[in-house]
Amino acid sequence: MSTHPRHAEPLPLGGDGAPYSKGLMARALTAVGMPTMRAHELARRIEEDLAGRGESAATLDRIEELADDDVTMKRLRRFLALRELDVPVIVLLGGATGTGKSTVATELAYRLGITRVTSTDFIRQTMRAFFSRDFMPSIHYSSFEAGEGLREPEVADEPAIAGFLEQSRNVLVGVHASIDRALEEGWSMVLEGVHLVPGLVEPPTQTENVLVAQCVLEIADERLHETHFYVRDTASEGVRPVARYLDRFGDIRRIQSELVGRARREGVAVVDSSNVDRAVTDLLELVLDGVEQVERVA
Repeated sequence: MSTHPRHAEPLPLGGDGAPYSKGLMARALTAVGMPTMRAHELARRIEEDLAGRGESAATLDRIEELADDDVTMKRLRRFLALRELDVPVIVLLGGATGTGKSTVATELAYRLGITRVTSTDFIRQTMRAFFSRDFMPSIHYSSFEAGEGLREPEVADEPAIAGFLEQSRNVLVGVHASIDRALEEGWSMVLEGVHLVPGLVEPPTQTENVLVAQCVLEIADERLHETHFYVRDTASEGVRPVARYLDRFGDIRRIQSELVGRARREGVAVVDSSNVDRAVTDLLELVLDGVEQVERVA
């Protein structure tokens, strides 16, 4: 299995012929959730401590003494253990429209040093070029409008959910192909999208050769969820008009309930994404928990 480029960066502790790197240490501390200013201050203190002792490599025990932050140090130990494992990381991030999936996915990938971030919407858009509306109608609608693509909507108890699930089954063919390619090449990848339905998506089995993390994002507060569409409207300069989403907000909320309910039945983590920073930290914990599982399998 080939090595993903993110592992080419040396560990920030120094040693093995490489000097301690204050910049890499600050980045590692920031990645595990330490505020930026504190991370750079601690990295500078570590550098000064090494200079005062005439050493070029830091130990985690010594860093822990200087940090006086048990939570961050626990994460840092697992973060460095993940880098030393040198296995691809596959993160599957589901959630209804407007729950901040792309924002959370991008920030999580940055912290983990993963360069490949893609979405099921991108996969669906690609499939649209190959499958006509007549042949595969469901993929030619947004997830919350897919009920309109059902050939017999009148026989469905909940057309919005039935259409969404039909669309998801179709899109997941491309999703599984993307995951298979990542595993063949040894790539790490964060994949986000509403179509990553627990129980339908088939994540790779966690082994000594791959670390897998899956979750569903949720915004339980209906009013807060609604405000996200106003933000999207402004950020996209009207490309994603708020009225379109608010008109179907009831269906979007029903899809969220379906995803969260399936996640809980399947034992998939549900993460509150009303606060992006907290959601990213919770997801980072989920990934780092996988380090111990991979080590046990190995």
